[in-house]
Amino acid sequence: MYSKLALAALLLATAEARFGQEQAVANIISSLSNFGNPGVAPTLAGATPGVLLAGANACDKLTLADRIVSELGNDKAVIDAAKKLVAAEKNFNPFVVSIPSICSDPALPATKELRGIVPLVDPAVTGADVQNANSAKSLTSPFTNEGLSVANIVKANGFTNFTAQSSSGSTTAPATGNNNNSNNNNNNNNDNSGNTGAVTSAVASAAPAATSVASKVRCSKATTLTTIVQPAATSAAADAGNDSDENGNDNGGNNNGVQKSTLAGADFGLCVPTMSFVGGRANRKATEFTFQAKDPLVAKGQQEALNPNIITNRICDQLTNVCQANQAAKTACLDAKAQIQALGTKDATTAQKWNALLGFAGTDVSQ
Repeated sequence: MYSKLALAALLLATAEARFGQEQAVANIISSLSNFGNPGVAPTLAGATPGVLLAGANACDKLTLADRIVSELGNDKAVIDAAKKLVAAEKNFNPFVVSIPSICSDPALPATKELRGIVPLVDPAVTGADVQNANSAKSLTSPFTNEGLSVANIVKANGFTNFTAQSSSGSTTAPATGNNNNSNNNNNNNNDNSGNTGAVTSAVASAAPAATSVASKVRCSKATTLTTIVQPAATSAAADAGNDSDENGNDNGGNNNGVQKSTLAGADFGLCVPTMSFVGGRANRKATEFTFQAKDPLVAKGQQEALNPNIITNRICDQLTNVCQANQAAKTACLDAKAQIQALGTKDATTAQKWNALLGFAGTDVSQ
């Protein structure tokens, strides 16, 4: 019994040696106080540790990196700080899993300057030497990334010892000797939970064991474990089912309560891909307006943004992830996304234009 406790204590101490690294990135972001509105940089810095903890979704840090650029601007110092976050090592609980998780959402990060960057991983993970060398290289020479998720890029460049995790939380098992799901041209959504059979996170099945060990091993920082173990994430299909009633109440119309687009042949499935432009969201000033997807199923897990391109990326991504949209709808979304990006506006007319392009002209963008 003593030897088991000693081993557990050693493992815990080793894990804690790696926990806390996220503060280094937070300090870099906090130093950007000269950019953006007063108080924004510290707020973004305060959100940084949470997205790098083991219990966070692997895609959360990419969303936060987009927010940093969106809210602080595209000065080189801001871009460099956001790059550090994209490349930062995300913790994982060694009592629960033995490999890291990497985001499989091809729309993230949405910021062009942040794409093609791959993350550091724990040096103890098999293959970490290759991955960490790739990460360092990608900060100055980003990898090819068109249409690819970070997970796709990582696999294509020689590291496969990880779990791919989508924005919705569903995961896929590590590759077993081939890169069929990542390095071909037929469908870049294979890692992005496009099917309803995605494997749920291994965290769930092992969480009780981690709790048991934590209860037996007492040390000054043992509370760390309480912040990094969480219940299993649900699959995208389950999310879609759980939120269907909510969407029906909000979207009104036909097809089981989902409003239909006027675009011929476009079926957006379970979702209405419209966008709003509202002031005062998330404790912002009433005069500070942000963009957000109107449909709760599309918006789930996505924070509002000052940059409409972040939200258009999210909407198009969710058409595959959770909406069950047909190809005509996905194509229309990608076309509309390109038009909004070219438009360059960031006001109510932007949201109105988006909604009209997808066949929902006249949608109220103010709520």
